[in-house]
Amino acid sequence: MADNPQIAGRERPLSPHLTIWRWQITMLASIMHRATGMALAVGAMVLVWWLVCISNGPDSFNGLMVYAAMPLGLLVLFGFTFSFFFHFCNGIRHLAWDLGYGFEKHFATKTGTLVFVLAFVLAIGAFALVWTGHGGYLK
Repeated sequence: MADNPQIAGRERPLSPHLTIWRWQITMLASIMHRATGMALAVGAMVLVWWLVCISNGPDSFNGLMVYAAMPLGLLVLFGFTFSFFFHFCNGIRHLAWDLGYGFEKHFATKTGTLVFVLAFVLAIGAFALVWTGHGGYLK
């Protein structure tokens, strides 16, 4: 290719890169959908760890709860909760796309924003419900 005089000396990317595109909500939602899918896979392993600790008895469970009650543990739990709700809401959005709805640019932008807001509100609500004891955990 370097022997071709038409393109010799021109440095062109082979494909568009993230630095070329202007960030949009639909682009961010797509990236977040993949990231939350990976977070849910890791979170599933943490859930298995939690279940194993429960089955091993109170000492094991209390040892795990020491880490879960720390600020970093609470942040991880909130991140897992947000990941669940985001992936769920964006999955419904993708299901609508599979049915042929919502491809218009303005509608895709609105639903992308809605997914972020709804996931955050649902995560805050679920976290608050459990934190305050109204989820039936702190009786």
